[in-house]
Parts: sequence; C-alpha cells; structure tokens
Amino acid sequence: MNGVRLVVVVPVVLLALAACSAAPPPPPAAPPTHSSSAIATATPVETGKGELRFTRIADLEQPVAFAVRHGDDRLYVAEQTGRLRTTDGDTVIDLSGEVSGGNEQGLLGVAFHPSGRWVYLDWTDADGHTHITEWAYDGSKATGRRDVLVQEQPFANHNGGQLAFGPDGHLYIALGDGGSAGDPQGNGQDLGTLLGKILRIDPRGGRPYGVPDDNPFVGEKGAKPEIWAYGLRNPWRFSFDRGSGDLWIGDVGQNAWEEVDRQPAGSKGGENYGWNLREGKSPFRDGKGRDLVDPVIVYPLKEGGNCSVIAGYVYRGEKIPWLRGQFLYGDFCAGWIKAAPADRLDDAAEVGKVEQLSSFGQGPDGELYALSLQGPIYRIEAA
Repeated sequence: MNGVRLVVVVPVVLLALAACSAAPPPPPAAPPTHSSSAIATATPVETGKGELRFTRIADLEQPVAFAVRHGDDRLYVAEQTGRLRTTDGDTVIDLSGEVSGGNEQGLLGVAFHPSGRWVYLDWTDADGHTHITEWAYDGSKATGRRDVLVQEQPFANHNGGQLAFGPDGHLYIALGDGGSAGDPQGNGQDLGTLLGKILRIDPRGGRPYGVPDDNPFVGEKGAKPEIWAYGLRNPWRFSFDRGSGDLWIGDVGQNAWEEVDRQPAGSKGGENYGWNLREGKSPFRDGKGRDLVDPVIVYPLKEGGNCSVIAGYVYRGEKIPWLRGQFLYGDFCAGWIKAAPADRLDDAAEVGKVEQLSSFGQGPDGELYALSLQGPIYRIEAA
C-alpha cells in the first residue's frame, strides 16, 4: 500500500470501553466473552454485492484513532494509553505519563493540518480535562507544543475525542455533554458551553485559535462562537465524505437508541441534533426543541449486545467497486460492521465483525481500515 512499512508488536489488551457511554455507565471491563487472553478477530461476511476481507496489518496498544499526513505514506495511530505512533514503529509523541486512564479518557483523537506541518491531539489530563494540543511536525520530530483549547470536564465520561479537518480547512472538534447520565447539567442544549457540541475553529488563525466569521453563532448573545453543531451526547467518531463533503456523526446513546447524524455539505451549521430532549427519534425528556434534526440511522441499544455506535466513512476507494458510495459503521460491543448506500441507508448489510471495534480509518487513497481496542489494525479489502 504505497510502500507503507509495518511493524507488529505484542498487543496489550486493556479491557476498557473507549467509546461506550450507555447509562448507567458500563464497568471498566469488556463483555464477558472477552478475556485478558482474547485475540481480536475480524470476520468477513458475504453480502449480496460482494465479500470483504479484514487483513490484520499491525498490533498496537489500545488503538482508538487514525490519521494520515499530506505527502507521507505512513499511517498514524493514537493509542488510548497516550502515544501517537506510526505504522513503522516510531513513537511521534508520548503523553503516557500525562493522560488520565479512565474508561473513556486518555489519548482519544488525532488530526494533521492539511499542510502536514502541524499535528493535533485530543487527550484528557490527570484531572480528566480535555486538551486540544498542537505540535509542529516535520515528519521526524514533533516540537513547539502548545495547547490550542482546554475544556474542563465535570465528569469522567462522554469526552468525545474526534478531531478532523473539514473540506474548508478548519478543525472540527467533538465534545461530549460532560458525562454522568442524562446530561444533568443540560449541556447538550446550552449554547453557553462547548460541551455536547461539535466545534469549528482555525487553530492557526490566532492565539490560541481563530473563530471563522461564518460560524453559525458568531455574534449571538450568550452563545459560544466556536459551536458548529449541538445537541450531542457523546460524538465519539465523525467523518467527512471525501466525495460529497457531507459530515457523518456517530452519537452514542443513553438508554435505548444509538444514532448516526448527517450534515449535508452545503450546511451553514447550527444544527440541533436533539440531546437531551431526545434520544434517537424518541423523546428523552419533553422531546421538544427548536428545529431538531432527525438522525439518519438509529438502532436499538443492548439488542444483540449493542452498546456504542462507531461511525466510519463513506467508501471512496478504487479497490472495492461494489462498496463505493456506501457508509460503513459498527458497534463497539456487538462488533458488527455494516455498510449502507449513502442514499439508501435502510439498505444496510453486515459486512464483517471486529471484536471491540474502536474506530475506522481512511488512507490517503480512500481505502478503509478498522481498529480494535484489543490491538489489531485491519485493512478492509475485497475478498
């Protein structure tokens, strides 16, 4: 794959639920079928359109996030325990002595500036607070560390963690509602806090960052101008469709429903996805609010072992023709991965299984990867 060099190391299996946040919060252990000696597996599933194979390319320590860098053929992986590593075995940044080690804490997200000159990490410190931190990076050494944004967290769970640069060149940041259960502080619907939101900033546009003038709440009294979308519980993973520019958001559910939200590329921002007035399409409290946007995918929590939605990508690669234009997503506990045509989301089919699925990744060529919290990284291929 474009000359990528890979190293396989012995996986360290820490039984934690990186993305899980159903209420009440699950204990810091994997489902009973997983043990400390478990070996993560990926099972291909034949569909009516074709068959996929999940090729194990490396083993790391609790991989939870994946990024690529402009002009660089290496794959970069964030380990929840605190290290950003490359697939040829190098450690680029080591925060293992600084991150908190809670169930939904640690190093949670990574993104490279479109130029490749800076790298950004989303992580929680020893007190559990979220940092978005920038380093200058020349491909060999990360220097010039600075915090771009720090958000205090009232509880240990629902930290979000996803970072991604959008097609517009701005940095998008996912923050959960602050944790506990039921959003006791009402953060999801409160425009006066960054919690329960997706933010949009220009990390190089000021000190510590700039706010784009066309953000939806710029100039609105009592609202944080960084906010791009709100009403989210724990948006663990989101992605941009490299073909259409649409934003796909996986929001982890509370008691009954897991959901995926979709924001069209032409959106001006400001969408309210409903939490904590609504869970999925069902009322959670009074269920009322201004202009609530319906999720595009919902599935029942706990049924078949479901616990936490993991949003993936719309496939835009060349190697699996029948999969093009389909959105991949999965569930952390149940392990299934489904693909659905982006314009016919009800036509979803299971295409594979990965134990403790923690995240997806997209290579520079549009090919996709699946990460397991147990250690393996899989390249998704045609069988």
